[in-house]
Amino acid sequence: MPDEKSEHEGTWLQWPHGYTYGEDYKKGIEHIWIKMASSLSEGEKVHIVAYNQAEKEKINKMLTSQELNMNMIDFFIVPTDDVWARDNGPIFVYDRNKNLKIWDPGFNGWGKKTPFAQDALLRERLSRELSMERIDSHHLVIEGGAIELDGNGTFLSTRSSVVNKNRNPDLSEAEIENDLGSLGVTNFIWLDGVPGADITDFHIDGFAKFYDKSTIITFSENDLAEWGLSAKDIKTLLNAKNASGESYKYVYLPLSQNKVTLENGETLDYKGSYANFYIGNTVVLVPNYNDPHDKTANDIIQKLYTERKVVGIDARELYKDGGMIHCVTQQQPAIGDHGL
Repeated sequence: MPDEKSEHEGTWLQWPHGYTYGEDYKKGIEHIWIKMASSLSEGEKVHIVAYNQAEKEKINKMLTSQELNMNMIDFFIVPTDDVWARDNGPIFVYDRNKNLKIWDPGFNGWGKKTPFAQDALLRERLSRELSMERIDSHHLVIEGGAIELDGNGTFLSTRSSVVNKNRNPDLSEAEIENDLGSLGVTNFIWLDGVPGADITDFHIDGFAKFYDKSTIITFSENDLAEWGLSAKDIKTLLNAKNASGESYKYVYLPLSQNKVTLENGETLDYKGSYANFYIGNTVVLVPNYNDPHDKTANDIIQKLYTERKVVGIDARELYKDGGMIHCVTQQQPAIGDHGL
């Protein structure tokens, strides 16, 4: 599986619609998708999954009116339940012969918490649309946001979101590791996580991200504790070793200074994470919260990715439903950039 910062052919977005949660839900978050599509289309294709033909036409009209380069946008009409492309969108991998394929693990609505019948079929349907071979791994239920790979054989995740009876009741941790070996993984770093802490059961991409094979981007020890990690998990994360047995270096992002306040004035009971950012070809999309720490986090990330432009995106209306920018994006690697 190629690293996220490797060159992309494009980025996949599942456009919000009103068929699951209503039109008010769609209207409240659609501005985020417009900003993502606009920023990403400057450096790569943007592949938009639209619920039906009517939705496609609405999206096309909207983006055209925003003066996006529509030559960089294409559409795939496939019904979805939700917007979380990281978790149920196409996950692109290479086989041993360097052929690009879609890896298709099972998806069950984060342990059957939400409607998921359409999303569970999304990768299969897109593989037919793309005429791309699909690797059927439905026996293993795992979301893209539950896993972090360092591009050098190391896997980082939480047991609460993977080795959980609401995902994989019949698989042991060892059996799951054996399955994940197909992604080129040789070194496993498991945190216990926190079952039920949020809808994802504590996805790793909310608080930790590999920068490269020797560096992890995360929070300070105090902020990790505030995020909900146990002392044991903090110790495991901050003392992790890579596949070569070397200790990782760490870059620390802040949490938002304040608990996140929505546009309507309602304050959520938690702070915002900046670790859930997405790396495009020419931009890095960073969740922002109309908070004093937005600039601090954006500046730290800009120094890490000097050849890309950091774009802060107000993610508050999405965040109230449990996700941020990385959660709603999925990269398609460029042909020839084979990663692992």
